[in-house]
Formats: sequence, C-alpha cells, structure tokens
Amino acid sequence: MPSRLGRYAVRRRIGSGGFATVWLAYDEQLDSPVAVKVLADNWTEDAAVRQRFLEEGRFLRKVESPYVVTVYDAGELDDGRPYLVMSYADQGTLADRLEVEGLTPAQAMEVVRQVGAGLQALHERGVLHRDVKPANVLFRTVEDAEEGTVRAMVADLGLGKALDMSSRLTMIAGTPSFVAPEQAQGEPLDPRADQYSLAALAYLLLAGRAPYAHASLAAAAAPSSPPPLSSPERPFPAEVEAVVRRGLAADRAERWPDVASFVAALEDALAPVVVDDAASSWLPVDPDLTQPGARPSARPSHDSLPAPVPPRRGRARLLAGGLVGVLAVAVGLGVGFWVEQRGEGDETVGDDTGTLFVTVPDDWARAVAADGWTAPLDGGEFPALSVGTTADWTDVRSSAQGVFVGILPGTELPAQMPRHPECDTAQEPVDSSFEDRDSRTVLYTGCPGGVTVERVVQLAANRLLWVQIRSADSATANTVLDAVDTRGI
Repeated sequence: MPSRLGRYAVRRRIGSGGFATVWLAYDEQLDSPVAVKVLADNWTEDAAVRQRFLEEGRFLRKVESPYVVTVYDAGELDDGRPYLVMSYADQGTLADRLEVEGLTPAQAMEVVRQVGAGLQALHERGVLHRDVKPANVLFRTVEDAEEGTVRAMVADLGLGKALDMSSRLTMIAGTPSFVAPEQAQGEPLDPRADQYSLAALAYLLLAGRAPYAHASLAAAAAPSSPPPLSSPERPFPAEVEAVVRRGLAADRAERWPDVASFVAALEDALAPVVVDDAASSWLPVDPDLTQPGARPSARPSHDSLPAPVPPRRGRARLLAGGLVGVLAVAVGLGVGFWVEQRGEGDETVGDDTGTLFVTVPDDWARAVAADGWTAPLDGGEFPALSVGTTADWTDVRSSAQGVFVGILPGTELPAQMPRHPECDTAQEPVDSSFEDRDSRTVLYTGCPGGVTVERVVQLAANRLLWVQIRSADSATANTVLDAVDTRGI
C-alpha cells in the first residue's frame, strides 16, 4: 500500500477493476476524504488505455451534478501512472445494499430518480454511460434536509463514450443482464441505451430480481420478453409494469424519448403504491458500510501497513474448464495477481485468492485480471482469472489470445454449451471424466484469430469450473487447457 498518491495521504484500498485501483485517501489541505483512482502499472505504456482512463475524468468533469461522481483533481505519479481524485462514497454501492436487504418501492423509486438525474445530466453534456448497474451506483452521506442523508451518484465511466464517438464506433462491452440489445450487438448508440439499463435496474429494485439472467453479451443481443414484474410477494399495478416494459423494449424506437420521461412516468405509476411510504423513501445511513475513519498522518507507521501475503506454491493438476461469451465485463483488471516464471517462454499466473492457476505463453500475460468475478445467474462473487495478450481479448471480433478461468455454483454440467457465432464450425461436445470429475469440452474453429475452446468441469458437488481459451492454434489451446490448476477445492 502506498503511503501517498501525489499530495494525498492513503488510508486503504477500496477496490480494483477496469484497469485501475481505487484508494481511500485524505486531502490534508482541505481535511476531507477522497477516492483516488490510479491506472494499473501494466497499462501505463498503452496509449489507448491511458487515453480511455483520462477520458473518464474529462467526461465526469464536464458534468456538474450532485448525482454524478465529481472529479476534483488529476495528476501523474512519479512512475508515470495517471490518477483521478474523486468524491468518496462513504456509504458503499447499491450492490452492497442489495446484498444485505432489498429496498421498499419508495426507496427504489428514489434511487431510480437520482440515478436517472445523473444519467440525464451526462446525456445533456453529450456523454453515454453504457454500464449502468448496481455496482456503479454509489452512495455518499450528505447534509440535505430536502434529500435525506444518503445520496446516489452515478460512477465509473470506464465504458463511457462521447455521443459523437458512439454514433460512429461502438465497442461491444457492458454487463449482460443490464445492457441494451443494440449495445450487445455493437450498433451505434444513443441515450436510449442507458435508459434500457436504468429500466433493468428499476425492474431489479422493484421485483427483487433482474429482468434477465444473461450469461453473455451474445444472449443479451437477442432478448426475449422479461417475466412479469409483479409477483404475489411484490404486487404492482399494471401501469408500473407497462412503464418498465416500455423502457426495456428491444426496439429502441419503442422506448421512452429520454431518461427523464421514463423516470417521470415511473414516478406517476408508482404514486399509489408509495403514497403511504413517502416518509421512508430516503435510504438510512448504514454505519457498517465503508467509513473514512480517523484522519491519517502524512507518514503512516510500518505497523499500520497490511502484511504481505506470500504466494502459494505447489500445483494440483486438473483438466478443467470453459466460460461463456465475452468475459471482460465480469472481471475487473486487478494488480494483485501472482506470476511465476515456469521456464523459457512460459509463465504461471495465479488469482489473488490462491485458488486458480494457469500456465500460459509469456506473451499472453500482458493483461491480467485476478480479483474475481460476479458469477452469472447466481450473482455471487467467486474466484476468477483472466490472462490475455490484450485487455479486449474476449471481444468476439478480436484476434488476440487469452484464457479465462472462473468458479461458479452448480450441481451439474450445463445441458447446452456457449455458442460462438463468430466462428465457422463447432465440433460435437466431448464428455469425459478425470479423477472422478466429469467435464464437457467444445472446440470451435474458424474463429477470428484461430480457435476457441469451452470446457466446464464438475469441480465439487456444488461448484463448477469454467474455462474459455482463444488461441491461434489447437496445439497451444490444448497446452493451456491442460495447465489449468486449482487449490483448496
């Protein structure tokens, strides 16, 4: 842990993902906690990634809204890494809240209203968010008699694009269960893509479940109608259902004209439901969520620094594997991975929990994500590891090479393996058993850049191990596939 980032004294790491690490720090001149987002050191020399990182700060700086995270400062460390200094969300994320309990209809409406206001502010300044989801809605404590004590803010514009750029070139990315179909298909975007994501978020908050459980962007590209919003446990008027379904229309022309129109319509439809609940619409301060703590000294003592965790050595060989679709959306780019040189031309990379390991050609280990993922369907956090020649190796159009390994819950192998329409041929699934562990493997050929391999293994009674490999040739893919190891399971 660094003691300082620029002029800011560091308290602790908040988290990492999307090419960067975020630290809780103090602005000692203004006596205020701040969040400092630092580009990961392995991306410092990548001009495109560096530009994308700086663009996030510029996009956020354009917007003066209480519902969008504020950028206060920007700078560059001695090693050349840029950083952004932003408002600190001391009350965590919407994802944090949903892990503990659901929201009342009045609270859900208030969150949607505030997030919608943040998105509308971005759109009015020509910026798309493109990744609206619970983890990107932050809460901070405010002193505002009219707006309660906790305010929602839109954060993380790592996928954000200026509207003039999005109309010409759109990178296929986003979170499958919340992404608009046209975004998953790589079409030019407009603000109605963010409206779709907000409608999906509203559905989740009201129904207590997401409208879709897409495991990949390929699934999100061809959506079906979501199940009814209402349930016996959470009944809603038909007007509420109609508003949300219009926001989730597969054809963007059928959606609301803009985010503000969607929010206003939902507020009117929910009025009969929340009329007796308006007083409790504001989220309470949660003392168990992240708090800034005491003001740090400029030079923290050695005892206050976390002890280093030694890498776990030893290997338990396992023929393992395969994950679905585009996986970069599920795994944050962390910097806590473990790498061991395994001989000329090879490196073994481990995730930051010491659970997953894979040996790859050393030129693959340029983009490593090792801090876990949110498993599809279940939504829980599990160990995961992504290693590739570029950060976008999972893009269906990319010819880059890489491997993803992830653990997720499951009591049996899936009946259907992921599909890869970008490839020419899918071979028949091969079922096998190794060390009493059943597995299923599919090889796809004629893919951009070579071949793709998907494998799933019944790792334990209630755990599956998925592997996806993209390689220039089958020989390299098989070598990497055989070099996937697990520990502790």
